[in-house]
Amino acid sequence: MTQFGFYFNQEDCIGCKVCQVACCDRNDLAPGVTFRRVGSYETGTYPNATVYHYALTCNHCANPACVANCPSGAMQKDPDDGTVFIDYKECIGCGTCVKSCPYGVPMLQDDKGTSGKCDGCKAFRDAGQNPVCVDACVMRAIEWGDIEELKAKHPNAVNALPILPDPSETAPSLLVEPKVSALNADFRQVVL
Repeated sequence: MTQFGFYFNQEDCIGCKVCQVACCDRNDLAPGVTFRRVGSYETGTYPNATVYHYALTCNHCANPACVANCPSGAMQKDPDDGTVFIDYKECIGCGTCVKSCPYGVPMLQDDKGTSGKCDGCKAFRDAGQNPVCVDACVMRAIEWGDIEELKAKHPNAVNALPILPDPSETAPSLLVEPKVSALNADFRQVVL
């Protein structure tokens, strides 16, 4: 089976949140709900302090905890491309997926009575386009595609960072070109 996922170049990300805004706009999300969230982190101390950013979204995991724990069967894995999506007709809005995901990606959408998350912009991909976050990124720090092809293209990318859960939990379809500072286990999330 093909497995699609995201590549994120942390070296190039400037933390502008355009990917986050584009995602919210494309999905017509209520305030406070977003399927891609950009967080900022600092490591070190003066005079060697540094900041880096991370754009979190669904990792379309090979073994998604959200799918395994969904009581209604609404959370599913596409057999063709490995992406994780929600069948909104089946979602009961219980929030089990929200609690199950170690990355904290699914969100309850109170205005819709369901959970919600990134589906890799399936409608756009079906029309031959990229997910909206990929094209919105002004630094071109996000790529989408077959995870094996992305690994071959970016051989130094990793899927484990101190800010993320252990990848052995869900086998995320995620590759990150990390900033050196992002490999430091001593970090603090900051609001910029």
